[in-house]
Amino acid sequence: MFWKRKDKKKAEQAEEVTGTGGTETETVEEAGDEEKTPDTAATADSTDSAKETAEKDAPAIQRVEIPGKLEVDGEEHDVLTNTWIVPADDEGVIVIDPADDAEAILEAVGDREIYLVACTNGYAPHIAGAVAVAERDEAPIALHARELRAWRKLHGIERKPDWEVEGGGVLDVGDLEVEILPTPGTAPGSVSYYIASLGVVFSGDTLVAGNLGTVGGGYVDYTRQLASVGEILLSLPPKTRVLPSSGEETTVAAESENFDSWVAGD
Repeated sequence: MFWKRKDKKKAEQAEEVTGTGGTETETVEEAGDEEKTPDTAATADSTDSAKETAEKDAPAIQRVEIPGKLEVDGEEHDVLTNTWIVPADDEGVIVIDPADDAEAILEAVGDREIYLVACTNGYAPHIAGAVAVAERDEAPIALHARELRAWRKLHGIERKPDWEVEGGGVLDVGDLEVEILPTPGTAPGSVSYYIASLGVVFSGDTLVAGNLGTVGGGYVDYTRQLASVGEILLSLPPKTRVLPSSGEETTVAAESENFDSWVAGD
């Protein structure tokens, strides 16, 4: 899937000025074969260096912390949710886990276009602001199909997510390729969003700094969640930043140090 509405807007503006309806596209092609055989190690080092430089030069990801309520088994819990705003290119963003303050989220987005609203699960703190945030720019909303029941409890049946995502899928949004990782455990349809070019994964409730994430202070399916963390999230490059739905960010390397204690149940 590809989403970049401003390409259309630019084309319309160009048509008004020049009278042509074409869209200018810049394509960076791979360099042709050289006569000399490249040094494999040197090429790998160069690639890693270029990737690190690109990650450092990338626009900053914003966090908006939003207080809210989560009801679990009839009991209400106060929560503080991280809504993440990810620059997808110079003009637009992805909003991840829009919590219950659309006004604050839209203020942080500013005049940039919202290309996509992506939810890691269907709990209220992750979807409460989704409709209001998406409506401003007619952005699609992404959610796993197994979270639709939770979605309907909050938003009803008339307004449903536009894209039913699942693990193994890829979304091309702006200049970014967003991989969808299956990370069930806290909810049956929990997913994480991995953006290799930025060196970051948005882990939702599945993994937080120093711990496996909880729902209302407890675990829904600890064994399955542990597998999601060990087999999926901790298999990412060690330097990958982990941006969870609550608390501070961490890294794959840091949380790998804790995994054995989680397996032991400490």
